Amino acid sequence: MKETGSGNLTTISHILLLGFGDLKELWILLFTGFLAVYIISMAANLLLVVLVVLDPHLQTPMYFFLSSLSCLEMVSTSNISPVMLAGLQMGNVTISLGGCLAQLYLFGALATVECFLLAAMSYDRYLAVCRPLHYPSLMDGRVCGQLVVGSWVGGFLFMGIVSLSLIALSFCGPREIDHYFCDFQPLLELSCTDISVVQMVTFFLSFIPASPFLLTVASYVCITCAVLRVPSASGRHKAFSTCSSHLTVVTLFYGTLVAVYMSPRDGMGLNSSKALSLLYTVLTPLLNPLIYSLRNQEVIKACGRVARIV
Repeated sequence: MKETGSGNLTTISHILLLGFGDLKELWILLFTGFLAVYIISMAANLLLVVLVVLDPHLQTPMYFFLSSLSCLEMVSTSNISPVMLAGLQMGNVTISLGGCLAQLYLFGALATVECFLLAAMSYDRYLAVCRPLHYPSLMDGRVCGQLVVGSWVGGFLFMGIVSLSLIALSFCGPREIDHYFCDFQPLLELSCTDISVVQMVTFFLSFIPASPFLLTVASYVCITCAVLRVPSASGRHKAFSTCSSHLTVVTLFYGTLVAVYMSPRDGMGLNSSKALSLLYTVLTPLLNPLIYSLRNQEVIKACGRVARIV
């Protein structure tokens, strides 16, 4: 800890992440399980990216967005899992304040990018179902590239503004965070200066990631209305099947975020909060490629074609 110029007030330079310290007797089981999830998640997402790059049949807007999402998931899980695994092995892990802020920045930026990407994928499905004749011209390679680049730039700019407001704070302890990664609220509780500016900035900026959620909802309302007008049951089933995987991923992503960050904190125990956080930081990067591939015959066939080439 370092002394400041204001009396005995001291600022912290390192933070202790307690992780799952209350489950020490289960650390081997937890470490083995989370390590396996991390390895499988990285392999599944990397495989999906390789398939899209190598197989011409998958070089369509939908799979272009999906490969971008897989790249995001690989970075996201690598931002959280190694620190969590180190904490499980050692009981806790010490991270510098700068490293903690960097992890929070990357976590928040990638979560915002995912909001934008999921909205772009919803718009893609809307055009495919509701405007099929105009789809090739409306969703060409240039538009896809702009949507993906805009998603990444927008997410990192958004979190950059939040991080600038956090950097202006002084953190003076206690230097412990009872979590397995540097999340926003636990870190904010370590501040010994006024956090009202940070809270105000975060409140107003929260409307930015809320807008892609509303776009996603609007897209699926239009898709549902269009599908219900299809006269044949087989036609309705085919139209819905093109969106079912994406809708599952959207529900999982937003459902866990709402459960963790919008539920009353008094009604949720710390362990419950950690368990829900595991869903979107550890399990979602694994489930996304599985959801998109296991029920997708195009991806399964692409695996066979690429395997024969290799």
